[in-house]
Amino acid sequence: MPWLQPGARPCPAASFQVSRVPLHRSWPGSPHGQGAGEGAASLDGGEAQFLARVGVMLKMLTFFQGLPGQQPVSGAPDFPRSAQKLPSTSEAESEASMSEASSEDLVPSLEAEVATDRDEEEAGKKKKKSKGLATMISVFTKGRKKKGQPSLSETEGESESSPRPPAQLPTVEELKADLERGRLEAARPLLALELELQEAAAAGRASEEELVRRQSKVEALYALLRDQVLGQLRRPLEAEPERLRQALAVLAEQERQDHAAAAAGPPGCPGLATTRPRGWLQLWRDGVAQAAAERLSRRPAADAEGRTEAERTFLHMGRTMKEDLEAVVERLKPLFPADIRVVAAYAESYHAEFASQLSALTQFELCQRDTYMLLLWVQNLYPNDILNSPKLAPELQGVRLGTLLPPTQIRLLEATFLSNEVASVRELTARALELESNRWTNDEAPQRLDGHCHSELAIDIIQIISQGQAKAESITLDLGAQIKPLLLEELARFLRSYQHAFDGFLERCRQLRNYRANVIANINNCLPFRTSLEQQWQTPPDLRSSLLRPLNELKSHGFDTLLQSLFGDLKPLFKRFTQTRWAAPQQTLEEIVSAVAERMPEFSELQDCFREELLEAVHLHLVKEYIARLCKRRLVLKTAEQQQQLAGHVQANAQLIQQFCTQSGSRATWLHDALPTLAEIIRLQDPSAIKIEVATYSTLYPDFSKGHLSAILAIKGNLSSSDAKSIRSILDINTGAHEPSKALFSLIKVG
Repeated sequence: MPWLQPGARPCPAASFQVSRVPLHRSWPGSPHGQGAGEGAASLDGGEAQFLARVGVMLKMLTFFQGLPGQQPVSGAPDFPRSAQKLPSTSEAESEASMSEASSEDLVPSLEAEVATDRDEEEAGKKKKKSKGLATMISVFTKGRKKKGQPSLSETEGESESSPRPPAQLPTVEELKADLERGRLEAARPLLALELELQEAAAAGRASEEELVRRQSKVEALYALLRDQVLGQLRRPLEAEPERLRQALAVLAEQERQDHAAAAAGPPGCPGLATTRPRGWLQLWRDGVAQAAAERLSRRPAADAEGRTEAERTFLHMGRTMKEDLEAVVERLKPLFPADIRVVAAYAESYHAEFASQLSALTQFELCQRDTYMLLLWVQNLYPNDILNSPKLAPELQGVRLGTLLPPTQIRLLEATFLSNEVASVRELTARALELESNRWTNDEAPQRLDGHCHSELAIDIIQIISQGQAKAESITLDLGAQIKPLLLEELARFLRSYQHAFDGFLERCRQLRNYRANVIANINNCLPFRTSLEQQWQTPPDLRSSLLRPLNELKSHGFDTLLQSLFGDLKPLFKRFTQTRWAAPQQTLEEIVSAVAERMPEFSELQDCFREELLEAVHLHLVKEYIARLCKRRLVLKTAEQQQQLAGHVQANAQLIQQFCTQSGSRATWLHDALPTLAEIIRLQDPSAIKIEVATYSTLYPDFSKGHLSAILAIKGNLSSSDAKSIRSILDINTGAHEPSKALFSLIKVG
C-alpha cells in the first residue's frame, strides 16, 4: 500500500471496510440528513444514531485487540504519523450505510459497553483500552472538519510542531532530536520528564540502576538544552528576538526550579544524584563576563594621531564599554525579564574587566603621559562620560560599581602626577627661556605684530603653566586646587630667571644691531604676564606683587636702557639753565622739548600702555631735572620783582612741559603741581603765606624734604634766616604723615 512506510506492519483496520457516516449526514436536524420534522419528532433516534457510531468503534476496538498475533490499536507508534491517511470516499459511504442499517440493533449493547467502559475508566484499570479508543476515534474522525478547526492541509503542516497530549511525554530520543534541531519548546516536556523521574524515585517504582540510567539520559538532555539556551544568550544581539525570548523563558523557569529546590531543602529521592541548583543564571552571568573580557581585551589598532599604546587601550575600552552598554539598554532590556537585571549584569562585568586591566597596568612603571591618562579615565572620563552619559545614567542609578582603582592607589598616582607635572613645567620653561635668550645674543630681530615688537616667550610660558593647571583640573577640581600654588611657585622661579637673563643681555649686548628692538620686545612681554596674573590666576594682592616684582624690574631696566641716550642728550641743555643764570629759560626749555619730540618715534614699537609709562618717565625726568637746577643754590634774587620774574618763567615752563607731555601721551597728572607750586613759593613774600603753600606742597609730595625747601628758599635773598627757619619747621609737623606713593624729590640730590 502506498501510504505504508517500508518495514511498517499493516494495521488490521486497513483490511476492514468500515462504514463511516459523515457527521453532517447523521446529526439530527441536519439539512443534509433526515427532514427537519423527522429529526424533531424523534430525538431518541438521533441519539441512537450517535451511540450506534460509538458502538461500532468499540466493537472494532474489541475485535482488533482479540486478533491473534496482532498488536493492540493502542500500539500506534508502529505507525508513523505521516503514514496515516484518510479513508476513501467509498469507505466513508459504506460506513454510513452500515451505521444506518444497524443502529437500532446496536443500541442496547452499546449502552452496556459504554457503561462498562465508564466503570473501567473511573477505576483506572483499562488505560490501554482508553488509549486504543482515543486512537480509534482519531482514525474515524480524521479528515472531518468541524467549524473552527483547521483544514487537513493545515494540520499536516503543523503535525510536527503541535504539542503532544499532556498524558503522553515524548521519548528521550525524540527530545534529543528536538534539542539538536534547536527547538527550545522541548524544555517543558524535559522538565516533566525530570519531575516524573523524581516521582518514580520517591515512590520506589524503579531500581537504583534504572534510576541512574534514566537520570543520566535526563542530564544529557539538560546539557543539550543548556548549550542551546546559553548559546542564544551568549550573543543576544545576533539572535532573533523570538528565539531570545524563548531562551529567556527557559532560563527563568530553570531559575525558579533552582529556587524551589533550594527552598525544599536536602533532596529526599534515594538513588538520584543532586542536580539542582543548576545555576544557569550564574552561567549566563559568567558568559557575560567572558564576553566583556573578550570585547575589552581586543588589541586596538594603531592610529595616525600619535597616541601611546596605553592611550589607545583606554580609548578602545571606554568607547567599547559605552557603545555596548547603550546597545544593551536599547535592544536587550526590553526583551529580558526585569528580575534578571540585564543592564546591571553587563555593567558590572564590563566594570570589573575595565578595573582589572587598569590594575594590571599600574603594576608597571608608567611614563608621565600614561599616568595622566590613567588618572583622567579613572577620575573623570569613566564616571562622567560613560557612567553618567545621558543614555546610561538613568539605567545605572541603582548599580554600585565603585571606582576603577582603590582610593589609596589613586592618591599615589595623583602625587606622582603632581611631581611629574611640576618637573615638566620647570623643564619646559627653562628650555623656552634658553631658546629666547639665544635669539637675543644671536642678534635675531624680534617679530613685528600690529606695529609692535613681539616675542613668543610670554605666550609659551603662560601656555605651559596653564596647561599644567588645565590637566590637573581635567582630572578633578580638587587636584587642580592642589597644583595651583606649585605652578605659581614655578612661575615666580621662571620670572626671576627671566629678569636675570635680561639684565645680562642689557649689559653685554649693547653693540648688537637689534639690541633696542629686543629690549622693546621684552618690555612688551610684561603685558601678557601681568594680564595673566591679574585675570586668569586671580592671585591674592601680596602674592601678585611678589610675582610682578621681577617684571617691574625688567621693565624699569628696559626703560632706563631705552632712555639712556635721550637723557644723555638732554643733560647739557638742562645745565644751560644754571650756566646762564636763568637768563633765557623759555628758549632753553623749548630746545629740550624739541629734542625729546625728535626721539619719540624710537618708542613707537612699544605697546601703548608701556609707551605711556615711558612718556611718564620722560615727564618725570623733565620735572625732576628742572627742579634740580632750581636747587643748585647758584641763583640768589634779593628783590621781590626779580623773584616774581623768575616765578613767571617757572610757571610758563611748567605749562610747556605739561602740555607737551600730555599731548605725547603721558598720564602723569600727579606732576602737574610740582613746578607751579614752587613758582608760587618763590613769588610770595609773606612768611605766613609761604608756610601755607609749603604745608600744602608737602602733602602732595611727601618726599619734599627740608633740604629741598632750604634750596628753594635760598633763592629768596630778602628772606631772613629766622623766617626761613620758621617756614622749614612746617615740615616737622607733616613728617611721616604720608608715605610717598611715587618718588620725585627723593630722586633729587641737594647739597
